[in-house]
Amino acid sequence: MLSRALAFPPAESAGADGLVAYGGDLSPERIVLAYRQGIFPWPSPGYPLLWFSPDPRFVLEPARAHVSRSLRKRARHSELVIRADTAFDRVIDACGETPRPGQDGTWITRELREGYSALHRLGYAHSIEAWRGAELVGGLYGLSMGRVFFGESMFTREPDASKLAFVTLLGQLVRWGHPLLDCQVETPHLARFGAVERPRADFLRDVTRLVSEPSLLGPWSLDLSPRDALELLTGS
Repeated sequence: MLSRALAFPPAESAGADGLVAYGGDLSPERIVLAYRQGIFPWPSPGYPLLWFSPDPRFVLEPARAHVSRSLRKRARHSELVIRADTAFDRVIDACGETPRPGQDGTWITRELREGYSALHRLGYAHSIEAWRGAELVGGLYGLSMGRVFFGESMFTREPDASKLAFVTLLGQLVRWGHPLLDCQVETPHLARFGAVERPRADFLRDVTRLVSEPSLLGPWSLDLSPRDALELLTGS
C-alpha cells in the first residue's frame, strides 16, 4: 500500500494482472510521477485506489496509424470543427457519463476528475473536442509529457465525432514529433487504428527516454483540420 511519500514500486514488480500498487491519492504530483514510470490509476468501486502497468502494453505510433476508407471519406467532407483545450471539464464529464460495454459505472470518479482538471490547469492534460456549431458532439482527453501522449478516454454523441477528433490528434502529434501514444490496454476500436501490443519492458524503455524531453505544455492550439491530418497521415 502506498504511503504519503511520492513514490511507487517499480512497474516491473506488477502482478500478472498489471497491478503495481494500491492506495495513495490523485494529486497532480502523484499522477505525473506515475505516468513517468509507466503506471496509471484505474479506480474500481469498492477497492482502494489501484495503480497499473500491464504487460503487454497497448500502444500506437501516430506516424503509422491506419485510417479506414469510410473514416477518410468522413474526414474529407466533415463539417465538424476540432479544437483543443477549450472545454476540458466538459469532455472529462462526458467521458464519465458514457456507458461502456461490459462495465458497470465509470472509473472517472470525482477525485480522478479533480486530479486531471488540476493537471489541465498546469498544462499537462488536454482535451481534443469535436464541435458542431456551439454543440460539443465528441472528444477525448489525455496527458502529454515530453513526446508521449497518454490517452485516457473518449466519447461521442454522433457517428465518428470522436474518431475525427482522434485522427486530428494523431496528425498533430506527427507534426509535433511525438512518436508514441499510450493506449494502456487493448480495445478493438484502437486496434483498428493500428495500435498493437508491446512488451512492458520495451514500453518502459521508450517512455523513460521520451518523457525526459521538453513537454509541450497547454493550452494547446491545433493547426490541423481533420482533412489536413488525414493528408499528413495517409498522403491522400
